[in-house]
Amino acid sequence: MEMQKEEILHIFPDFMRPRWEKVAERADRLQEIRLRIGQPVTVLMNHKEKFLSERGELTDEISYAGRSDEKELEAILTHICHYSIYAFADEIRQGFMTIRGGHRIGLSGQVILEDGERIRNIKYIRYLNIRIAHEVKGVSDKTLPFLYNQGEVLNTLIISPPGCGKTTMLRDLVRNISGGTAYGRGRNVGLVDERSEIAGSYLGIPQNDIGIRTDVMDACPKREGMMMLIRSMAPDVLAVDELGNAEDVEAMHRAVRCGCKMLATIHSYSLEEVSRKSYMRTVMEERLFDRYLLLGKKNSKCIVTGIYDRERKLCSNLQESCC
Repeated sequence: MEMQKEEILHIFPDFMRPRWEKVAERADRLQEIRLRIGQPVTVLMNHKEKFLSERGELTDEISYAGRSDEKELEAILTHICHYSIYAFADEIRQGFMTIRGGHRIGLSGQVILEDGERIRNIKYIRYLNIRIAHEVKGVSDKTLPFLYNQGEVLNTLIISPPGCGKTTMLRDLVRNISGGTAYGRGRNVGLVDERSEIAGSYLGIPQNDIGIRTDVMDACPKREGMMMLIRSMAPDVLAVDELGNAEDVEAMHRAVRCGCKMLATIHSYSLEEVSRKSYMRTVMEERLFDRYLLLGKKNSKCIVTGIYDRERKLCSNLQESCC
């Protein structure tokens, strides 16, 4: 807890830290800090929005909220970049940066295009979304008996609406499968961490526990990352977050043909909705996945709502918390 408090305070330059002291003291409940030019500073805690006053007090009243200005945003960004924004051009170009502790800074501003298509840079960055990383170990433990068969990992798709813990679940499955469980020995896992959210790598070092046998391809598109890991690291299991198009699915097909087991996630509310996605139609018809792990919410808590087999028959309505 004390370490996370210090990590949050170090997001801000020294002269700003007194204002953020009380927020950092509640690091265990802190989810997001949003700074927008000329707008109230908002803080998300336990899924509830608060405003931050100029004096560092959290309030429900927007009239007491402090507002972000250009100098404040530039000072924070410069500090995050260790006073060399040029050195972080690649991270800025992709719209986010991962910092010590695995916390992620989303960036928005004016995009500069190259050849009218490719993003060359982002300037006039006037919006920051600071997402606080919370590693939750053990959330996948109750699902493990359903995800192995005679010691072998089963191809598994995690289906989840936004904000229901799919990345947390995937991270913990990677940790367990890599380390070994009562249901199977430890396996070499190749993790394509396209958005740096699962391992939360900072300077190439994972800030989250992803297991002793996991190799990470960080900030790399899924399509290229899967093939690179197969060629270079020979994984037994490949893990990817957020299948989103036909290219991702084709790369996944190739990985399975190479003998890899798959762990993947997708944004959706149900198996039926997944089946209706055009790029997933062949996957569902061919029954590529042996298990479907559905997540949802109950009483504002993220839970596993059901585990289904490759025939889409219910294996368990686990109703187990996953965050």
